Amino acid sequence: MTERRRADDGDWASANTQGEDSGSGARTEKEKIGVWWWLRSDGVQRNDKGSLVWFGRRTKDIQNRPPSPFPALPFLGHLHLLKPPLHRTLAKISHKYGPILLLRFGSRPVLLISSPSAALQCFSQNDIVFANRPRLLAGKHLGYDFSAVVWASYGDHWRNLRRLLSLHLLSSANLQSLSSVRADEVHSLILRLCKNSNQVVNVRTLLFEFMLNVMMRMIGGKRYFDDNTTPSEESLNFQEIIAETFKLATANLMDYLPILKWTGISRKIEKRYINLRKKRDKLVQNLIEEHRKEKQQAMSNNKSPLKKTTMIEVMLSLQESDPDYYTDEIIIGQMMVMLSAGTDTSVGTMEWAMSLLLNHPDVLGKAQEEIDEIVGKKRHIEESDLEKLPYLQCVIKETMRMYPAGPLLVPHESSADCTVGGYHIPRGTMLMVNAWAIHNDAGLWEEAAVFKPERFLAAAAAEGDGTGLKYMVFGAGRRGCPGEGLAMKVVGLVLGSLIQCFEWERIGEEMVDMGEGTGLSMPKACPLQAKCSPRPILHYVM
Repeated sequence: MTERRRADDGDWASANTQGEDSGSGARTEKEKIGVWWWLRSDGVQRNDKGSLVWFGRRTKDIQNRPPSPFPALPFLGHLHLLKPPLHRTLAKISHKYGPILLLRFGSRPVLLISSPSAALQCFSQNDIVFANRPRLLAGKHLGYDFSAVVWASYGDHWRNLRRLLSLHLLSSANLQSLSSVRADEVHSLILRLCKNSNQVVNVRTLLFEFMLNVMMRMIGGKRYFDDNTTPSEESLNFQEIIAETFKLATANLMDYLPILKWTGISRKIEKRYINLRKKRDKLVQNLIEEHRKEKQQAMSNNKSPLKKTTMIEVMLSLQESDPDYYTDEIIIGQMMVMLSAGTDTSVGTMEWAMSLLLNHPDVLGKAQEEIDEIVGKKRHIEESDLEKLPYLQCVIKETMRMYPAGPLLVPHESSADCTVGGYHIPRGTMLMVNAWAIHNDAGLWEEAAVFKPERFLAAAAAEGDGTGLKYMVFGAGRRGCPGEGLAMKVVGLVLGSLIQCFEWERIGEEMVDMGEGTGLSMPKACPLQAKCSPRPILHYVM
């Protein structure tokens, strides 16, 4: 009888998770087609016991599971509750039912975390358990069958790719060796703004083109945008690909409702993924072939081999030593992760920061005064100055607190049963951590809705004060973002340069619209436009 109950009830959470290999082992046909939903006996009390219902048959809840909102609909689960922007909707649900919730998105069980202490449990004592990624359609097509570092399951393959990023491509030494690239691109950005001073400028467009130049020079040694040449078709294609990648990188209904596989909706969605992958493959493969030809020409002319500074050069060198592992597909996947994640997220942070500063000229003035005092008025700010500018760092941290580039951290999935907040979490449960809700929790942050960079002058505020992970801009645990060092250098240098070199003003008397758009990285709904005029220091900078 015990074994029968365990088979029926004990692993309901992973019985219906989509994914070709979720690690849940063999399932009976009954489990594969079963649709579970969670019904609470009292939808108001947070900690009361609930019951599991399977096609209307009530069974005893043999394990202590987190509370769940009522109602969960057959087949849909809690999908009917979700409305954009998703991070705000989920925050409202958590505020009503509690910071640790068990939701069901179609056939997938989802653990929703909205408290720093629970997040700390997930990414400390349960870090290995939650080190996997859910097998979503985006990971299959855009993650090259889950082989790209973002989508790979926890294991030797993931560790190898992560080590490649941490020790080679994003190491302190490599970032330092490429500092001249970032400085050169910032100088070009300042020059472009000078030429457009006292005119309305599309700040987001300029920042995106700047960031794409930086990332492409780091990855492939190429730059695309300046004021002297018309953007090439290749550069415009990369822009389009990055934008489309962030649209399709999120989960979709097929990830939660496998029955859609047999409908026209499925074919339409998969066609978009396949077409995008073909475009990505073609563009990046061309870059790889260009580098191969350059290397062959150098060797045939008895020239010194290229220095291994760009990502392509490093990975092609590794491919020579281990061609069976470092295939072109692995190289393309790694490059697209760097290009997509490194571009859009940093651009969004810089755009939000400038929007906040335009709406708070007093803060802008303080940041300007600090730079003038520490850096001086006769030279341009450098990366080495950033650690000496605490108020500028506070502005960046406060921007990231209010508008994190990943409001919902990249989802994780449990590889085994575990306990979070005293609740039993079954294997195969997708983990969603609402970083935005934690960052904007009035119980954790004084005047959470107010832009107050000064709060970070107390170092403990950013690191936590015994309440767990209250600040998670770059994620946490072993799958936290490895690009934090690069992002902070770029954002700090660009923001510092814009503040130091120009006076900024809004267009008209209206405040800058701070509405949030839809997308994985929480972009602004209305791209920022503003006016800038040169400050006297530009005479020395240019």
